[in-house]
Amino acid sequence: MRKALARQRLVACTLFAALAFNAPLLWLFDTAVAVFGVPLVFLYVFGIWAAVIAVLAWVVEVGHR
Repeated sequence: MRKALARQRLVACTLFAALAFNAPLLWLFDTAVAVFGVPLVFLYVFGIWAAVIAVLAWVVEVGHR
Protein backbone atom coordinates (compact mmCIF):
# COMPACT_ATOMS: atom_id res chain seq x y z
CA MET A 1 0.00 0.00 0.00
CA ARG A 2 1.29 3.46 -0.79
CA LYS A 3 2.29 5.69 2.09
CA ALA A 4 -0.26 8.33 1.07
CA LEU A 5 -3.08 5.78 1.29
CA ALA A 6 -1.82 4.56 4.66
CA ARG A 7 -1.66 8.15 5.92
CA GLN A 8 -5.24 8.78 4.77
CA ARG A 9 -6.44 5.65 6.55
CA LEU A 10 -4.64 6.65 9.75
CA VAL A 11 -6.26 10.09 9.64
CA ALA A 12 -9.68 8.52 9.03
CA CYS A 13 -9.19 6.13 11.96
CA THR A 14 -8.15 9.02 14.19
CA LEU A 15 -11.22 11.04 13.21
CA PHE A 16 -13.45 8.02 13.81
CA ALA A 17 -11.94 7.55 17.28
CA ALA A 18 -12.40 11.24 18.09
CA LEU A 19 -16.06 11.04 17.13
CA ALA A 20 -16.64 7.70 18.86
CA PHE A 21 -15.24 8.98 22.16
CA ASN A 22 -17.14 12.27 21.99
CA ALA A 23 -19.40 12.97 24.98
CA PRO A 24 -22.80 13.00 23.19
CA LEU A 25 -22.16 9.54 21.75
CA LEU A 26 -20.95 8.24 25.11
CA TRP A 27 -24.15 9.55 26.73
CA LEU A 28 -26.17 7.25 24.46
CA PHE A 29 -24.54 4.23 26.11
CA ASP A 30 -24.55 5.61 29.66
CA THR A 31 -27.59 3.68 30.82
CA ALA A 32 -28.34 1.33 33.68
CA VAL A 33 -28.07 -1.64 31.32
CA ALA A 34 -25.41 -4.22 32.17
CA VAL A 35 -24.20 -7.11 30.02
CA PHE A 36 -22.83 -9.97 32.15
CA GLY A 37 -22.55 -7.50 35.02
CA VAL A 38 -20.50 -4.97 33.04
CA PRO A 39 -22.07 -1.56 32.34
CA LEU A 40 -22.83 -0.93 28.70
CA VAL A 41 -20.74 2.26 28.56
CA PHE A 42 -17.62 0.30 29.60
CA LEU A 43 -18.23 -2.30 26.90
CA TYR A 44 -18.66 0.46 24.34
CA VAL A 45 -15.49 2.34 25.34
CA PHE A 46 -13.25 -0.72 25.51
CA GLY A 47 -14.79 -2.24 22.37
CA ILE A 48 -14.17 0.89 20.31
CA TRP A 49 -10.71 1.23 21.84
CA ALA A 50 -9.81 -2.36 20.88
CA ALA A 51 -11.23 -1.89 17.38
CA VAL A 52 -9.25 1.32 16.82
CA ILE A 53 -6.03 -0.37 17.97
CA ALA A 54 -6.67 -3.35 15.70
CA VAL A 55 -7.36 -1.15 12.67
CA LEU A 56 -4.30 1.00 13.37
CA ALA A 57 -2.11 -2.11 13.68
CA TRP A 58 -3.48 -3.46 10.41
CA VAL A 59 -2.92 -0.18 8.54
CA VAL A 60 0.62 0.15 9.84
CA GLU A 61 1.44 -3.48 9.04
CA VAL A 62 0.01 -3.39 5.53
CA GLY A 63 1.56 0.03 4.86
CA HIS A 64 4.94 -1.21 6.06
CA ARG A 65 5.19 -3.94 3.38
